Amino acid sequence: MTVLSSLAGRHTTLSAREVDHLHRLLGEWQLLSDLAFADLLLLAPVVDRSAFVVLGQVRPYPAQTLYPEDMVGAVLDSRDRPKAAQSLGEKRIVSEGDPEWRDGTPIREVTIPVMLEGEPIAVITAEQNLASARTPSHLELSYLRAAAAIEQMVAEGTFPFILEEEGERELSPRVGDGFLEMDADLRVTYASPNAVSAYRRLGMTTNITDERLPDVAIDHSRIVDGLDYDTPVEDEIEMGGAWVLRRFIPILVGGERIGAIGFVRDITESRLRDRMLLVKDATIREIHHRVKNNLQTVASLLRLQARRLGTNEARAELEESVRRISSIALVHETLSRESTEHVEFDRVAQRVLEMVESSLVNPDRPVRFSLEGSAGELPSEVATPLSLILTELIQNAVEHAFVDRGGTVTVELKREDPKLLVFVRDDGEGLPSGFAIESGSNLGLQIVRTLLIELAGEITLSSNDGTTVELSIPLARG
Repeated sequence: MTVLSSLAGRHTTLSAREVDHLHRLLGEWQLLSDLAFADLLLLAPVVDRSAFVVLGQVRPYPAQTLYPEDMVGAVLDSRDRPKAAQSLGEKRIVSEGDPEWRDGTPIREVTIPVMLEGEPIAVITAEQNLASARTPSHLELSYLRAAAAIEQMVAEGTFPFILEEEGERELSPRVGDGFLEMDADLRVTYASPNAVSAYRRLGMTTNITDERLPDVAIDHSRIVDGLDYDTPVEDEIEMGGAWVLRRFIPILVGGERIGAIGFVRDITESRLRDRMLLVKDATIREIHHRVKNNLQTVASLLRLQARRLGTNEARAELEESVRRISSIALVHETLSRESTEHVEFDRVAQRVLEMVESSLVNPDRPVRFSLEGSAGELPSEVATPLSLILTELIQNAVEHAFVDRGGTVTVELKREDPKLLVFVRDDGEGLPSGFAIESGSNLGLQIVRTLLIELAGEITLSSNDGTTVELSIPLARG
């Protein structure tokens, strides 16, 4: 449940539909705050209408805020907010009256009823700090006209738009980006310097001011179609190696379009970075693919060599090397298919089990394998040595736990951030008396010890109806 929903349920009689409308408003009202250079508070009357609860707050950027403290959740006596009460009762914007002085600061307050289906459900207070007031520039006057138009749309229940498309909000144009003001015929009456620059990047050599959007050389057909249906539109255009993101909003009064405003943002650098990242990802995947292929080639050569050896002991040594190389190749194969340097380790563990089963299990001593739990995604620098450790431990269990019979080997993966626990259990012969991994002399155990040091991990062995090996591996290494 959102903060707004929780506060509305606790203090007001707002319905679910009304709360949804306010949620949409909060998703868009940063635009109004920035255009009006004003702090906005969203007030809703409490059940007995004696006070207002603050359901939302937004500060203007880059203007100085009047509310450095968080106001959301505060309950304000309606007698201290007479304009808000007046807006709610009269269903209109209240802007008249002299500036209010608060802590030595002159403040201009405008209150806007939030209308839904002809009824007021809340009030927006827009408070502007007049202490640094000066003669506004042409750009600032355009902002203020746009703010007044949006305030009127809120009071008529036509803003926010219900069917507005969701764009890339982290890139979506803001007030500080390029700004366009248009009349009812979609003729540009004002274009900010940033807007002119953005269109120049697209190859437009003339100033867009006084041009109608349908007549501009740069394609606006999708935008014009949306505005003709009184619908806001956001799109991205690429021309001549430049990318510009555009957002246009119709200005409606009494249900009729009287103009539109537009915001444009040059996102060329962002798109070029995206393209470079795609190339980098593709290169990294290709490297992993080639490493995997080279490792598989080495493994194949070792298999050929093993077939030519005359002694079983030498052949077994080479086959162990093949399995080690193959386990590393598994990680690189997985990374060659991913767009990140992280591996879904459960799949790697399953492949390791299948590899050991196919190469080591004797039909006369059948061994069943199972994988339990989940490790989730692991960084490649953990996944690669861990796959090799797992191969050694499973291989060791098959070779030494079941001397003259079959059995079961279970691998359990358990993530307990910030560490990963790995259990390898068998129901075989158990450990020899006095066995310690530190004194183990075979190559497999030496590999396990070395790789655990690299991972800053710990290993614990226990023997009870078989053997259990527990690994504890930190995932956040400095």
